[in-house]
Amino acid sequence: MPTFFVRTYVQMGWLNLMDLTFISSSFPTTRSRHIALWHQKASKFTDGLVLWDYHVICVQRKTDSSIVVWDLDSALQFPSPLAFYVSETTRPWFQLFPEYQRFFRIVHASIFLRHFASDRRHMKEPDGTWQAQPPANDPIVAEDGTVHNLNEYMDIKAADAVENVDDGVINTVHSEKLGIIIKQDQLEKFFTHVT
Repeated sequence: MPTFFVRTYVQMGWLNLMDLTFISSSFPTTRSRHIALWHQKASKFTDGLVLWDYHVICVQRKTDSSIVVWDLDSALQFPSPLAFYVSETTRPWFQLFPEYQRFFRIVHASIFLRHFASDRRHMKEPDGTWQAQPPANDPIVAEDGTVHNLNEYMDIKAADAVENVDDGVINTVHSEKLGIIIKQDQLEKFFTHVT
C-alpha cells in the first residue's frame, strides 16, 4: 500500500508532501470492477497485464516542473515520467470493452494521508481467510480513527467525472476528502494544468 511508502518517504525528507497528488486509480463503475494495467510485477504474462480490483499510485510534480509517477507494483522505471507511465501502463490506444473503461479518483496526498483507512477486509475471503499474504505494515487508520473507508474511494460513477479540468477542479482536489473523478483521457491534462 503506497500510504505506508509515502509516509516513510515524507518523514525521511525524500518527498515533499505539497508536491504530491495521489491518484486512487480506476475503480470502474461497471460490473467488471477491475482495472487493466500493464507492466505490473505481479503479472504472469510477458506484457505484464494485471486486472486489479483497485490500484493506488502517487504522482509528484517536481520542483523542475517534471511530473513523475511512483507505482510500487510497476515493472517500469521508478519513478516513471507521467506521459511514459500513462502510455505504457494504461495503454490509452488499446481498445477496451466498456466495462473496463478507466476513471481516476484524484485526491491530494495530504488529504489522502489524513482520511484514508483500510483494515484490509477487502483482502479476505467470506470465511475470513486471507486471499493473499497481507502487507507486513500495520493496517491504515485515518486521523479521525476510521478503520476502513476504502469503499468510499472505490465508489466511482462515470456520471461523477468532471467535464473540464479547470481551476475549480484543482481547488476541489486540494480541499475535498474524496477529491475528484476524471476520465482516462483527462489524466495528463490534469497534472499539466496543476501549477
